Amino acid sequence: MRHTNRRLVILVSAIAVAAVAIGGALAYRTGPAEAEGLAAPLSGSPSPSPTPTPAPTPAPTPIPAASRTPIVSRTPSVTPPTAKTSSPSATATGPTKVTLTVSKLSEGREPQVPYLVDREVRGGSGSVVELPGTGGVIALGRLDADVLAIVQDGNDGTELLKTENAKVVRRTPGVTSLVTTRDQSAAAYAAARISSMGQATKGGTVYAETTSSLKSLKLPDSWNLQVLAFADGKVYYRAASSEDGAWALYSWTPGAAAGVKVKTVVSPTAVSANGRVAASMGTLNDSGSCSSIVEVGSGRQLFRTCDNQVSGFTPDGSTAIGGSAYGDGYCDTAQVALDVTTGKLIREWKGCFHQSVAEDDQHVLIVAVASGGGGDPGTKSAIIRCTITTGACELATSISTDKALRIGT
Repeated sequence: MRHTNRRLVILVSAIAVAAVAIGGALAYRTGPAEAEGLAAPLSGSPSPSPTPTPAPTPAPTPIPAASRTPIVSRTPSVTPPTAKTSSPSATATGPTKVTLTVSKLSEGREPQVPYLVDREVRGGSGSVVELPGTGGVIALGRLDADVLAIVQDGNDGTELLKTENAKVVRRTPGVTSLVTTRDQSAAAYAAARISSMGQATKGGTVYAETTSSLKSLKLPDSWNLQVLAFADGKVYYRAASSEDGAWALYSWTPGAAAGVKVKTVVSPTAVSANGRVAASMGTLNDSGSCSSIVEVGSGRQLFRTCDNQVSGFTPDGSTAIGGSAYGDGYCDTAQVALDVTTGKLIREWKGCFHQSVAEDDQHVLIVAVASGGGGDPGTKSAIIRCTITTGACELATSISTDKALRIGT
């Protein structure tokens, strides 16, 4: 990765924390502009007007990580790879670019993955759990019926809370990133040791947890540590060998004494749930970034773009989702889906967005601003569901005022 200034250092060290605090939304644009339309609900009439986009504001200050960590030794479960599907772009219909008016979307079903409303963790397979305290929630997921959540600890740091039967049973200090498997059978998280000035420090620990085991891997010489996926029984994480060094991708089989460097992928930003493809950011500077989609096994580059960043994939790995190449500011103005094999733009939604996560192979959940924004006390937001093949969207939560909304891993 080519480094040009301190913005890179701050973004690298904060990417699992600060980006989440404002949403961490990502986008993609490619090829000539196609027909532009207005977002229709999953069933209903089109929305007539776009939502105004607030003026960008500086990215929030990253959160420091603590140093204590628990270690237990047992065996993680294996997540089976997902079968390949046909190209999603072959079945896409309607306008490629869709302008959203969130307040005019019809109501649909609630998210089918864990999500946060205020301090309540809902969705997934488990009961509603209210998180204690007042610190911001950085990330969340479920491990079977239990909840894992990264929260601000009140001392300029972060910690991971684990609940059982809606009660906190463990606190792991310093955790800054979290991923879970789709079947809620396993989770991976990492303590990354970020300083009080928002800069990375040396050292960290990766954890792999199932309902019956917790294993850890200490990485005393790593920088900018972050977990990216738990796929096919392996934890994929990225780390650098120096403060300003390029990210390298590693796979770790829980219980092994060390991770294995994945030489086919450089500067990774995301790994698919089946472990087959990864997003790589080759350049990051004040003007934006350049990203590539790479086959993990062969290193074959499927496509490259300097217009956007890629934040994740649908579970089958056939569709990438993402946002703009320059991610600083209050919100991102576009969310997109693109064909992993060809790089073809399938859908672009326009609005003001904080986060996007694939709910399944056909739908994307997005935290979207309905009105206000930029820190206004009357900001209204909702989690919406958009269909990749048609572009139609609906409300997955009701529109709420000044309540924290977050989609789980």
